Amino acid sequence: MAKVVFIDMKESKDFQFTENLFKNLGQDYALLTAGVENDFNTMTVGWATFGVIWGKNVITCYVRPSRFTYEFMEKNDYFTLSFYDARFIAQLTYLGTHSGRNEDKVGKVGFKPLLCGESVTFEEAKVTFLCKKIYHQNLDEHQIAASIKERYYPRDDFHRFYIGEILKTFVNE
Repeated sequence: MAKVVFIDMKESKDFQFTENLFKNLGQDYALLTAGVENDFNTMTVGWATFGVIWGKNVITCYVRPSRFTYEFMEKNDYFTLSFYDARFIAQLTYLGTHSGRNEDKVGKVGFKPLLCGESVTFEEAKVTFLCKKIYHQNLDEHQIAASIKERYYPRDDFHRFYIGEILKTFVNE
C-alpha cells in the first residue's frame, strides 16, 4: 500500500464548482476513496449525484458489493470524492479496472495519498469533497426499468448507494 503523507490543501469555505459535473463524472471520471491512513481503497467512478437533502449539501455515490471499495464504504463513516485534470485519465482508468485486493494499485499509478480529514484523497486531485455517510441503501431491482437492468445489471449485481454530507471541500492549487 502506498504511504499516506499529509499535505495541506486549501480548504474552501465558499467553494463554487465551476466545471461541468456531467463531463467530470461521465467522461473524465473521479475517484471514490474510503478508509483511513493505513487502510483505504479507491475506485474510479462515473456515477454520482450532487444535491440537497434534509437541509444538507450531499453527494450520492454508487458501489457494487463485488468491488473492494465496498468493504471500506461499509466499515467507515467518511469518504472522499475527488476530481482530476485530463492528464490523469490513464491512471484513473487503471484505478477503475484493477482491484486493490490484488495489488497496490495506487502505488502502481504513482498517486500520492494524503489525509483529508477523516479519510484519504490524493495529492494529484484538483478538488476533493470530504463526506460523512448519512444514509445508504441497496437499489431495489424491482424499481429499475427493464432496459436499464438489461444494460447495466446482466449479472444482477445491483449497486448500493451512499449519501454523504459534504463536510469540507479542498482545492489543490
